[in-house]
Amino acid sequence: MFRCTERKRGSIAMSLNLSGAIGVTAGVESNPPDLTQPARCSSSITPTYPVLLPRGLVVDDPTVSDAPEKNASDENSRRSLELALAAARTASENRGRDITVLDLREVTPVFDFFVIATGTSRRQLHAMSEEIDHKLEDDLGDKRMGIEGYSDSRWILLDYGTVVIHLFDEETRSYYDIENLWTQAKEVDLTGVIERPTGE
Repeated sequence: MFRCTERKRGSIAMSLNLSGAIGVTAGVESNPPDLTQPARCSSSITPTYPVLLPRGLVVDDPTVSDAPEKNASDENSRRSLELALAAARTASENRGRDITVLDLREVTPVFDFFVIATGTSRRQLHAMSEEIDHKLEDDLGDKRMGIEGYSDSRWILLDYGTVVIHLFDEETRSYYDIENLWTQAKEVDLTGVIERPTGE
C-alpha cells in the first residue's frame, strides 16, 4: 500500500454488493510490489515518499523533501475537514439522524473522511443529497466527482474525492454497518457543529 499525492477525477470507484463489502479501485497497480524498485502509481497519479509498505516498513526517498508536501498535505486535510463538517451540518439541518464523521487519514490514503447519515424517506434522502451538493459546490467551491444510488435512494453516495458522504435509509445503514467496517477510524467530535437530539 502506498500513498498517492492526487487522484484523477473519477479514478476511484466504489462497488456495493450484497456481501456487505465495499470494493475500492484506485488506479493503483494490483501486482505485488517489487521492494527493490520505487513504488509506482498509474500514469494519472504520482507517488509520495516515504512509501508505506506492508508491516509498517518505511522506505524514504532521499531526493525528496517532505516539508513542502507536508504543508500541502496539512492544507488539504484542513480543507477535507471543512467539507466533511459542512456536509454533516447540512445533513443535520435537513433532519438527518445518527450523523457520524469518520477520520480515515491514518487508516487509508484513499479518503480523508466519511460522513454518514440516516434519512427516514426517499424524499428526505434526496433533499439531504441536494442540499449537501449545494453547500459543497456552490458555497464552498468544491466539485463532486460522482454520485451513486440516487434513484434507488437506499444508499446515496456522494464522492467529493477526499470526502465521501453516505446517506442511508435505516435498514440499509444497519445492514452495511460501515462504522464497523472502518473500526480503526476515529470519530470526529461534532459538538458545536450539529445539534443532537436528546438521547442520541
